[in-house]
Amino acid sequence: MPHVSIQYSPQLDDSHDMGALCHALNEAIVETKLFPLAGIRVRAFRADHESVADRHPSNAFVAMQVYIGQGRTLAEQQRAGAHIYAAAEAFFAERLGDAYFMLSMEIFENNAALSWKRNTVHPRLKDENKSSH
Repeated sequence: MPHVSIQYSPQLDDSHDMGALCHALNEAIVETKLFPLAGIRVRAFRADHESVADRHPSNAFVAMQVYIGQGRTLAEQQRAGAHIYAAAEAFFAERLGDAYFMLSMEIFENNAALSWKRNTVHPRLKDENKSSH
């Protein structure tokens, strides 16, 4: 972890490269140095059906949910969240200047007793790091 799920308005497809947003957020997560590289997942889902605020056709949104494993202090979570959110703000800087855009992010800490996972990327990255040194 972390896993970032991004929901976004369909009209953003015409003005923003959501794949590039995923890469920018991945980079921001790595920069925090709080999470293992092999656990990072950032994905974006277009909301084909939505109704936003006053339903003005220009209204657009990006809602990000960040799921992390337990073990980080509140201060670490806040620092990481601020850094990741700043990357999203930079990506949408122009759009944040208009009156029809909403950007949000929340962090959710998973309960380890209720989280099942198996990740074969962790060992591969460890082996690649060993062989490159």
